[in-house]
Amino acid sequence: MGKKIKKEAEPPPKDVFDPLTIESKKAATVVLMLNSPEEEILAKACEAIYRFALKGEENKATLLELGAVEPLTKLLTHEDKIVRRNATMIFGILASNNDVKKLLRELDVMHSVIAQLAPEEEVVIHEFASLCLANMSAEYTSKVQIFEHGGLEPLIRLLSSPDPDVKKNSIECIYNLVQDFQCRATLHELNAIPPILDLLKSEYPIIQLLALKTLGVVTYDKESRTMLRENQGVDQLIKILETKEWNDLHVETLSVVANCLEDMDTMVLIQQTGGLKKLLSFAENSTIPDIQKNAAKAISKAASDSENRKLFHEQEVEKCLVALLGSESDGTKIAASQAISAMSENAGSKEFFNNQGIPQLIQLLKSDNEEVREAAALALANLTTCNPANANAAAEADGIEPLINILSSKRDGAVANAATVLTNMAMQEPLRVNIQSHDIMHALIGPLHSANTVVQSKAALTVAATACDAEARTELRNAGGLEPLVELLRSKNDEVRKNASWAVMVCANEELMAVELCKLGALDILEEINLSVSRKNKFSEAAHNKLLNNHLSLKYSQTGYLSSSNIISDGFYDYGRINPGTKLPPLKDLAFQEPSDLRAILLVNSKSSEVSPPASMEDKSSDVGYGRSISSSSSLRRASKEKTNAAFGSPTEEKSEPASGRNTALGKGTAKEKASRKGRGKKEEEKVKEEEEVLAVPKLPGEGNYDKEWYPPADSDFCVYVYEVTKSILPITNIKEQIEVLAKYVAEKMGGKIPKEKLHDFGWELHISELKYQLKSNVVPIGQIKKGTFYHRALLFKALADKIGIGCSLVRGEYGRAWNEVKLMNESRKGAIGGLPPPEVYIVDLMFHPGGLMKLRSRDADLYRFL
Repeated sequence: MGKKIKKEAEPPPKDVFDPLTIESKKAATVVLMLNSPEEEILAKACEAIYRFALKGEENKATLLELGAVEPLTKLLTHEDKIVRRNATMIFGILASNNDVKKLLRELDVMHSVIAQLAPEEEVVIHEFASLCLANMSAEYTSKVQIFEHGGLEPLIRLLSSPDPDVKKNSIECIYNLVQDFQCRATLHELNAIPPILDLLKSEYPIIQLLALKTLGVVTYDKESRTMLRENQGVDQLIKILETKEWNDLHVETLSVVANCLEDMDTMVLIQQTGGLKKLLSFAENSTIPDIQKNAAKAISKAASDSENRKLFHEQEVEKCLVALLGSESDGTKIAASQAISAMSENAGSKEFFNNQGIPQLIQLLKSDNEEVREAAALALANLTTCNPANANAAAEADGIEPLINILSSKRDGAVANAATVLTNMAMQEPLRVNIQSHDIMHALIGPLHSANTVVQSKAALTVAATACDAEARTELRNAGGLEPLVELLRSKNDEVRKNASWAVMVCANEELMAVELCKLGALDILEEINLSVSRKNKFSEAAHNKLLNNHLSLKYSQTGYLSSSNIISDGFYDYGRINPGTKLPPLKDLAFQEPSDLRAILLVNSKSSEVSPPASMEDKSSDVGYGRSISSSSSLRRASKEKTNAAFGSPTEEKSEPASGRNTALGKGTAKEKASRKGRGKKEEEKVKEEEEVLAVPKLPGEGNYDKEWYPPADSDFCVYVYEVTKSILPITNIKEQIEVLAKYVAEKMGGKIPKEKLHDFGWELHISELKYQLKSNVVPIGQIKKGTFYHRALLFKALADKIGIGCSLVRGEYGRAWNEVKLMNESRKGAIGGLPPPEVYIVDLMFHPGGLMKLRSRDADLYRFL
């Protein structure tokens, strides 16, 4: 046998790569391996990258720079389960990096991540896919992508996962998603409340906390509150509050309860099961500030419903809230104040807080925390609205000074609330006087200049409430408050415009202020407002009328009409007709103009222009001195002038003119005279007293303290007229006879009876021209005119009639005509059945047949025939 020869081994195939074990210490090398076609290499590379990413944020940034994210996104859909799992784990970790989040949104991988939540996938994949979504959902754009790719439904399903990490990641992602209203609505449709409630039983506090936070958001919607109640969620919430070991969950639980209490059915359920009493006790006895704060917030939210307020009042919630005002936590004080604001809608609660609550709130007004002061002021505003007793209580607790201090606060809400409280207080005169003594007018200047419309509105309302007397209005003017007030009339906000009009109406209650407001353009703005159907209101119309009625010179020039209630006072001047919007020149400017061929300005003035006092009446009783004429005219005005309504009230329509404008038995201290005086306002009486003082130095209407040296020219003749008509006509008891005698008197002083055919020969124009050049001024005192035509006589008649209480109007016509109209009762119909008939209007003849009266039936025809 031949020798046995050993057989050689066959060489490996030439087309097969020999196995190679690589150990890499560079992340860049491993990132390159992500492009390998071999599943084993991909799996190991992903595992290495996962461990690397776990080590910190710097490593995540490094992987991003190395370009690992894009190839990893492709592995999320790899066929191999291990590769897919490892890639998902990496994204669960990487998605916490903001730059990675941004790139993932650009690569639009949300659909691939959500696909990993499928039921057939492993729990590990569920864990890290839900972690990735939880990290991504912290930003709005990612929320939208998750919602649009249907991520909400699988996340809700995973709330029932046996793995606590999956539950935690899923509820966290859902919490982020439901911040959006659309997601909340879809959550309700997917019946998510039951599985979320189940998480409250979890042994992991973080899961319970996230579930409560999610419920705190979704229960803003009524449907979710109903579903929570139907699934016994209220019982679970109360149970958490009763468990002391879960005190770390009480704050969030109270937030959910606060939302639930807004639902009446849930409120009743809590009340019936004793949960409401437990809640109040819990809030009052807790020592944790956040718990107290959230309990107060719960009460505040629930108290927005009237039925809830009744239930709270029955449970004596007020005691709990007053106790919370004494908390050391500012947050609790704010929440308690807000709850008191809500509860103040209940009458019983308002009454309770009168003695307990208001003093504590006043103390909070002095807090260093602006939010505390704002909340306290809000509570006081609601408590004092339509409640004089609470307004008094706030004043008695020394609340006026801190409230006025708050008007300079930087928080608009605090300023508006404080202004509201002060307005409510000022409705009572004693409190208004107290407020005025604290320099309220200076304090309101800042709010009037505010850019916030609510502050503007409230500040204007406070001006209307506090500027009810001359002294307060003077302070407002001197403080520079009229300018911003007038500017508020231009506001596009209806409430601001209305309240500003109201304030202007109150401020225009005297001639000096009315003239000043007109100078600032208030009348022009109000005229423009009242031309607009959408912008005008009853206050703007009333303010316009008030301005004109207290600036009669302007009213007569603009409208050509003064009613019987428009009493001409010293300083009135007839400039002639001007168009609406045209400025009326001040009397002082007109007085210093050189005489010209322009129409003479007629001045009514029974006051002396002397600075030194005139001779006393006692020294020369027979003389018609300044003092005597003023005394007589003032007493007459007290009997005839209408009451000045300076109070803080709604505007009313101008009263119709009386038949005579006064009682026929005026003078000699009769009872009728006293009755007519009774209607005068307190401030008006003070004004009259000032006029009666002989030593008083008169001021020109429209001229302020800045110009004391100039006064209107004296008119001694007019003073004589006033004295004579007072002495001779006032005692006459028949009103018709008074009118006739006065008409003859006026005609006599102005050139006598003038036949119609000789009217053109009367020559009054030359006489007026001579007076102007003699006086070296276009301003001519009415008493110096001895030859007067229609409009001279009509003005003199009106001025004297007003002095002695005869009611008449002054009407300007065309072509230099003017006349007076009076209302008289028809003597023949006084006994008619059905009460007194309305008075009839007559025109007084001062030219052709002085003292004659013509009944006015057809205005145009009668006037043409008469004039």
